Amino acid sequence: MHRRDLLKLASTAALGWSASLRAAGARRPKVLYFTRSGGFEHSVVRCQPGQPSYSETCLIEMGKRAGFDVEATKDGRVFDASLAPYDLIAFFTSGDLIGPSKDGGPPMSAAGKQKLLDAIAAGKPFVGFHSATDSFHTPGPRNQNQAVVDPYVAMIGAEFIKHGQQQEASLILASRFPGAAGMAMGEGISFHEEWYTFKNFAKDLHVILAQETQMMKGDVYQRPDFPCTWARMHGKGRVFYTSLGHREDVWINPFFQAIALGGINWALGKVDFNIQPNLDQVTPQASQLNPEVKS
Repeated sequence: MHRRDLLKLASTAALGWSASLRAAGARRPKVLYFTRSGGFEHSVVRCQPGQPSYSETCLIEMGKRAGFDVEATKDGRVFDASLAPYDLIAFFTSGDLIGPSKDGGPPMSAAGKQKLLDAIAAGKPFVGFHSATDSFHTPGPRNQNQAVVDPYVAMIGAEFIKHGQQQEASLILASRFPGAAGMAMGEGISFHEEWYTFKNFAKDLHVILAQETQMMKGDVYQRPDFPCTWARMHGKGRVFYTSLGHREDVWINPFFQAIALGGINWALGKVDFNIQPNLDQVTPQASQLNPEVKS
């Protein structure tokens, strides 16, 4: 897909949703953007004193166009308070969010984690970016699928294993999900990114983008194609996740912004879409891992 078409796709979607909100006289939804790093701290969520992070700035600008507001924090104590003021919870997190952090932000409590999961199950929308799947790992080997997973992993839909070197790779469109309607089914798009690999896929995933592994370099990618962007229901809550977002240039990529806005607005209920599970049809060998990959 040409860049001009992607720009049109992103701007048209944002303006359309924003116009719908204005016409209805609706209150602007409020997004809580949680960026605590219990593990590796990505540059896009690193804050300078008194300044927002790069991804926070991008998300705020996307919200201005699409009609939502963003409140960002690294303070895990926010989940001990009422989540009622927030219409959607977004994560760009890493590691054990209850333990010490790389960024000095106060941790979540175990009760706060449970409160988050209960809120999503009751209908609070959730959106995860990139390393949100690298949070609250299931105990055990990283390179093995497990029958019982951490409740957070069960909610988000899969668990990060490892990544290789950053490289150019292709994603294949598996669904005409909001934000991707301008692409043809099966169409590919490629760009440079840090690509995650996953295990413990939820059986009810609606795969939006599949990672095409055939031409990728590195042992971690020597496996069949697998989901990298998906949607699912966790109880009554709409959950959207994309593995994209490691690099600064990805955050300003119009394809990323279109898909991210599509996920946010679907999660908020501003647009509807049938997310019938398609994991077995789109990526039937997704759980086939490379046994040579070390945890």
